[in-house]
Amino acid sequence: MPSSTTLIFMVIFCLESLAAMLQNGFVITVLGKEWVRCQALSAGDMIVTSLAVSRFCLHGMGILNNFLASFKSCYHIGYLNIFWNFLNNLSVWLTSWLAVFYCVKISSFSHPVIFWLKWRISRLVPRLLVGSLIICGLSSCFFSIEQAVNLEMINSQNPHGNCTAAPGVLTFSRYYFLCNVGFMWLIPFLLFLVSIFLLMFSLCRHMGQMRNGRPGPGDPSIQAHSMALKSLAFFFIFYNAYFLSLVISAMKITTIQSHWHWVREVLTYASIYLHSLILVLSSSKLRKALKTKFS
Repeated sequence: MPSSTTLIFMVIFCLESLAAMLQNGFVITVLGKEWVRCQALSAGDMIVTSLAVSRFCLHGMGILNNFLASFKSCYHIGYLNIFWNFLNNLSVWLTSWLAVFYCVKISSFSHPVIFWLKWRISRLVPRLLVGSLIICGLSSCFFSIEQAVNLEMINSQNPHGNCTAAPGVLTFSRYYFLCNVGFMWLIPFLLFLVSIFLLMFSLCRHMGQMRNGRPGPGDPSIQAHSMALKSLAFFFIFYNAYFLSLVISAMKITTIQSHWHWVREVLTYASIYLHSLILVLSSSKLRKALKTKFS
C-alpha cells in the first residue's frame, strides 16, 4: 500500500495530466476546425497542432504507464514504454522546432542564412515534422531493442541477484543510453537554447533602435518579440528541470514505489502543462476561442 505522501502526489499527477489533456484537446479542436474550414494551416499553427497532439497522447500515456507500473501489471513491460519514448522524444523535438520557428520569423538579423531561412522556413516546416516522426520512430525501434536487453539482463540474474548477462549486452545498454541522451535530448535542447538567446539578443538590439527612433509604445515588432519571449523564456525555467528529470528517469535512480518518483513526475508534467498554457495565452487565435467558449 502506498504511503499517504505518495498518494497525494499520485492524485496531483493525475489531476494535472487530465487538465493538460483538456488543454491540448482544446488546442487541437480549435486549430483542427480552422484546418477543416480553410483547408490549410500556417506553418506556426502546424507545429503547435502537432505539439498539442503529441502532448495530449504523452499525458495520457504517462497516466497509463505510471499506474500500470504501480500495480506491477505485466502489460507495463514493453509496449507502453516504447510508445511513451516515441511521444516524449517527439514532444522534445517539436518544442525545439517551435523555438527555431519563432527565432527565424521574429528576429531582425541581417545574416544571409537568416534571410534564407525566413523565405523558406514555412515550406520547411512540413519536412521538419515528417523528419521528426521518422527520427523518433527509429529511436523507438532501438529503444524496443534496449527493452529486450533489459529483460535479458533481468532474466539472467542468478538467485543471489548478480547479473550473468554477456558483457556485450551491458555495453549495448550503456551505449544506447548515451546515444539517446546525446541525439534525442541534447541536440534539441541546444537548438532551443540557441534560439532563445538569439531571440533575446535581437529583442535587446531592437529596443536600442526603438529608443533612438522613438516609435510609439505599441510597436508591433516589440510586441511580437515580447510575446515569443514570454513563451520561450517561461518554458526555459522548466525545460532545465524537464531535461534533468528525463536523465534521472533514464538512470532509474528512483523506484516507482518511492514518493520521489511521483514528485519528479508532477514537476516534469507540470512544466509541459505550463508551457502549453503560455502557448494558448500568447496566441490571439486561441485566446479569442477561449474567451468565446467561456463568454
